[in-house]
Amino acid sequence: MSCDSHMMNPYDGHPALSPLESEVLWEYAKLAQHLNLLTQKTRSLNQLPDNDILPHLRLLEKKMGLVLTLFKASVWGVINEQPPSQGSYNDSNDTTIRH
Repeated sequence: MSCDSHMMNPYDGHPALSPLESEVLWEYAKLAQHLNLLTQKTRSLNQLPDNDILPHLRLLEKKMGLVLTLFKASVWGVINEQPPSQGSYNDSNDTTIRH
């Protein structure tokens, strides 16, 4: 079944279907077509040699490392901007042995 989103709904006017049912079936048909296209594209990507994809993945890995570093620095900055809390830690019940 080849359906394009620019085609007319083949379910319109079917005597056994309400207008809503025909629209729902048409949307399912378009969704199935999009999923088939996605499957084809995924298969074509899967068949590409790893050597073609590897440089792009390395670049992405470097960018993600940079994003993680910047995120950690931002969190550290937010933590350091907070005023020290007063009395939030009481070591009177601390039984840790200190030398």
